[in-house]
Amino acid sequence: MAEVRFVKLDKAEKALHLCRIADEHFLAGSRILVVVNDENRAVTLDRFMWVWDRGSFLPHSLNNGTVDCMDEPVVISAAEQNPNQAKVLIMGTPCTDEFISRFDLAFDFAETYDKQLAESARVRFRHYRRLGYNPTMY
Repeated sequence: MAEVRFVKLDKAEKALHLCRIADEHFLAGSRILVVVNDENRAVTLDRFMWVWDRGSFLPHSLNNGTVDCMDEPVVISAAEQNPNQAKVLIMGTPCTDEFISRFDLAFDFAETYDKQLAESARVRFRHYRRLGYNPTMY
C-alpha cells in the first residue's frame, strides 16, 4: 500500500513544488511519475522542469506517445500510465485509488490558498484515511 503525503500550498506554486519533490526523490535514486490533468499542463511542466532551478538538472521526459519513457528517471504524463515503472507518484491532479495503490509513495496537494481546492483536499485526505493509507502532511 502506498504511503500518501500531502503538501500544503499557501500560494499557487504547484509547479515549483512538483519540481522540488521530483528533484529530491531523483537525487535519492527513485523513479518518479508526475501526473497532471491535461496535455497543455504536461507540456508547460516539461518546459518548466528545464529552467526551474539554475543549479539543478532534473532529467525527465514527457509521456506523449512519441518518446520511449521506459528508461527515464522522471516522467510527466497527462494519463494514469506508468511507463518508467516509477515507485514515487506526484499528483498534480488527483488520481484513482487503484492507480495510487501501484506506488510506494504518493504526493497530493492541499491548496489552502483557495477555499474550494482546500475543501477538495480535505475530502481526499479523509478518503485516503478511510482506505487505510493514513496520509500525513509533508
